[in-house]
Amino acid sequence: MARRIKTTTPKTGLYHAREARGLSRSDLVRLSGISKQQLSRLENGQIRLRLDHLKPFAPHLGYSPEQMLLWGKFPGTEGGDAEAGGALRARLDQKGPFDPPAHQVPEIDIHAEPKLRKGARHGDPLKSEKWTFPESFVHEQLHSAPEQLLVLEATGDSMAPTILGGERVIVDTGHTTPSPDGLYAIRDAFKSVIVKRLQVLRSSRPTGVKVISDNPTHPSEEVPLGELQIVGKVLCCLKLC
Repeated sequence: MARRIKTTTPKTGLYHAREARGLSRSDLVRLSGISKQQLSRLENGQIRLRLDHLKPFAPHLGYSPEQMLLWGKFPGTEGGDAEAGGALRARLDQKGPFDPPAHQVPEIDIHAEPKLRKGARHGDPLKSEKWTFPESFVHEQLHSAPEQLLVLEATGDSMAPTILGGERVIVDTGHTTPSPDGLYAIRDAFKSVIVKRLQVLRSSRPTGVKVISDNPTHPSEEVPLGELQIVGKVLCCLKLC
């Protein structure tokens, strides 16, 4: 008689994201509104994951749907954040409602001396003061994790009227592939971080990228994708009133 071999399906990125945050299935069911049976099927690979499956969980786990879908291959999913998970676990154990904590996000100091850039985060010096954003804004509006964010001050008028000099943008450093087309923080020839609009030239060989200034008085240029240094995707602009 042939022996029947029992096989197991590897756990999905949703399972690993929940474990990294220190949440039980019951916790995530309560937070997301998804049934425990459905959550179990998604975590155990009984349902082929899609981005729309993961969107209800992203605000509560602090990982984007893309990170969970490509767990282990997407930046920020190598090991999880045990400290953040412990803190969230402690808050969930409290009785009654709780106020979501605010997250501090560093800002690149664009006025620092170039010699200070060596060894700093992303090769850039950071200001001592940080920006504070509510957890709900980071997770539900930006769909990112706070440890991946940077604030950058725009300089000059090359991106006017979209972004004016002196206005700040929030950059997701975990998104360094120019897809979809849009606003990205990149390094210029002087290694400074600037904001430009990127459009991938998919028909060119090798693949190229058109670097666009929204201000029509500033020229655009085309560069090979492999030569472009992308710091991250611009998620939003902090407009001055």
